[in-house]
Amino acid sequence: MHKNNKFVISVKRFFSILGPGLVTGASDDDPSGIATYSQAGALYGLSTLWTALITFPLMASIQEMCARIGLVTSKGLTGILKTYYPKPVLYLVLLFSFPAIIMNIGADIAGMGAVANLIVPGVHPAWFSIAFTLLLVIFIVNFPYRKFAAVLKYLAMVLLVYLIVPFFTKINIGDVIKATFIPHIQFNKQYVGILVAILGTTISPYLFFWQATMEVEELKQKQKKQTKVLIVGNRMFQSMKKDVNFGMFFSNIVMYFIILTTGAVLATSGVHKIDTVEEAAQALRPLAGNMAYHLFALGVIGTGLLAIPVLSGSLSYIFSETFGWPMGLDKKFHEAKGFYIIIVLSLIAGLLMNYLGISPIQALIYSAVLYGVTAPVIIAIVLHICNNKKIMGNRSNGLRANILGFATLILMTVAAVALLYLQFFTS
Repeated sequence: MHKNNKFVISVKRFFSILGPGLVTGASDDDPSGIATYSQAGALYGLSTLWTALITFPLMASIQEMCARIGLVTSKGLTGILKTYYPKPVLYLVLLFSFPAIIMNIGADIAGMGAVANLIVPGVHPAWFSIAFTLLLVIFIVNFPYRKFAAVLKYLAMVLLVYLIVPFFTKINIGDVIKATFIPHIQFNKQYVGILVAILGTTISPYLFFWQATMEVEELKQKQKKQTKVLIVGNRMFQSMKKDVNFGMFFSNIVMYFIILTTGAVLATSGVHKIDTVEEAAQALRPLAGNMAYHLFALGVIGTGLLAIPVLSGSLSYIFSETFGWPMGLDKKFHEAKGFYIIIVLSLIAGLLMNYLGISPIQALIYSAVLYGVTAPVIIAIVLHICNNKKIMGNRSNGLRANILGFATLILMTVAAVALLYLQFFTS
């Protein structure tokens, strides 16, 4: 009994430190990400499972750097750029981030609406999209930071449904193990395109901005509770690393299981054409049963409700830090009007995008191109910041962080070049 109590206390203590890292990782598996992983599984079966192993240490290293920047400087990435870098760099980041994030929001809203329509066919997807947008506006504007963070944290648990879905299907364990640990690469446009899409989906620039600013928000909340000056010490950095590593691991496990589900069920049944999350859900129904279908669909809605506040919030922090506006999810609307107006406008713009003739898949392609172009630049800036002792002091990068960081930079640069080449120079 005593051992059980100690175990329960240890588990509770571990989950108490989870926060920005878990939310960031979970939001990475948004409806657009689910569509990408479903495409990979349907087209190539289990052969892209190995990407989950490769991307985990890379995304964890970059997100840890961003979190460390927030803790050390008490500023988000945009604030650091504004203080230490030429203004053209700041405005270039703003210019590229804005359309990519809006398109991502629009694709996610459309995906949620379409999947909700599958569950309740009598209601048109457009009405669901409008309802989800209004719900998110009310939620983000009215919830104080503590409640907002708690809701996002527990909403991340929705992703656990994707760990259940494969158990409703027949899977060859030997094939799964082989595909997980032995990379299988095809040198053709479509396969390389899928690999680039997976990289762009898992290592996205908006997550860098969100991670840094959320660490600052968490720090502010802890400082409010302290009767004496809060010193950011080793224990806080260790907790942050655990949070980030768990969040990125959780994200990649979900990605792995989505590819596993669609690869084992759809690809083996001859279903290779999946363009949207609703198509993936519909294709699963006759092959894996109603339970798998409904779990997959509900997961899409849950991840959308989690990811869209992160997308709109990261954009708002970028704008607010750039122009020096009052900001923060702990502030009321009248205390940070510009900050909340950007969030509301980004949601409305994402919703309206679906009425301008831009399909969710087109939006994902455009946002992937923009993410692909900006990611290497922002990763290079993050590495530069984390190796600058004037900014980071004794919390600058060590050898391991730099090896993983530069490996990520090289991989994302190659991916960006491949993405641009595939999109613009091949038929």
